[in-house]
Formats: sequence, C-alpha cells, structure tokens
Amino acid sequence: MSATAHVQGDGHAPDHSKRDFLKLVAASGAAIGVGSLAWPLIDSMNPSGDVLALSSVEFDLAPVPLGQAVTVVWRGKPVFVRHRTPDEIKTAEAVKLSELGDPQLDSDRVKAGHEQWLVVVGICTHLGCVPLGNKSTDPRGDFGGWFCPCHGSQYDVSGRMRHGPAPANLAVPPYAFMSDTRIKIG
Repeated sequence: MSATAHVQGDGHAPDHSKRDFLKLVAASGAAIGVGSLAWPLIDSMNPSGDVLALSSVEFDLAPVPLGQAVTVVWRGKPVFVRHRTPDEIKTAEAVKLSELGDPQLDSDRVKAGHEQWLVVVGICTHLGCVPLGNKSTDPRGDFGGWFCPCHGSQYDVSGRMRHGPAPANLAVPPYAFMSDTRIKIG
C-alpha cells in the first residue's frame, strides 16, 4: 500500500470533502448558537436611554447673577457653575503656584474669553462630600470659594485646594460654550 492511498475496509477511499463539510457546518452552527446566546448579555451592558440622556447637559448661563453660583446635575454629580466678578478673577490669577497644594493656573481651569465662568465638579477631593459656597449665605472659607465642613478643606474662586486635607483641586468637567450664554457639559 502506498502512503497516499488509504483504503477503507470496503475497498473505497474515504470521502474527506464530506467530512470537512460536516465539520464546517457543525462549527458554524456552534458559533451562531454561542453568538445568539451572548448577544443579549452583551447588549444588556450598554447604557440605558436615561443614562445616555444624562451624559451631557446644556445650561443657560443668563439667569446666574454676577458673583453667584448654581448647581447643575451632570451624570448624577453636582457641578458648580460660578459667575465670577472681575475682583474674583484678579484674585485667582494673582495666586502664585508655590502657594498651591495642587498647582494649576487659573487660566488652565477656565475657557479663554469666558474667564468670568468657572465650571467645576462640586465634590470634595478628600472624601467625596459636597462643599458649601454656592449660596450667598454659605461659608466660603478663607479664600472665597468653597468650604467643605466635613473636614475643613477650603477651595479658592478657581476651585483650587488651598487648605485642609483635600489632596487635589475640584475637577473641571469637559464642557464647551455653545454661545456666550449657553454651555454644554459632557
């Protein structure tokens, strides 16, 4: 018998193409079955419509008076939008980086041409509390920004950590000006 000719017991050569076809059909059927079972699981991990709706929020700045701040909810987090006075802007710009625990220029925390608007996530970077300072009656700490009463962290009018156990500045979320009086956060 030669090495290339393999004969079955009935004297006929085996049909490799039929066996290969059956293996291909079986493997394809298994792959389709696994895919049809896995798809609902994978699809269930996508964010729901209400979550997608919260991924960005538009906000009208016009009603916010000079020197005041408001809280906007974005992705379930409080975002402080502050309409800063010219004096607050000068004070924030005059701070030396050497005085800051988390050095960052005021100009890096606001949008050029819109320096009067500060937008920061209103969550203390120490333990996740919500600092006070948006209401005119709230304590704003020694630096005129925000004060976290839980552990005494203080932030300036640029949202930079100035005193207390907070390790970092208030985060600046992604945002863009759609017009001079409208922003989109997220």
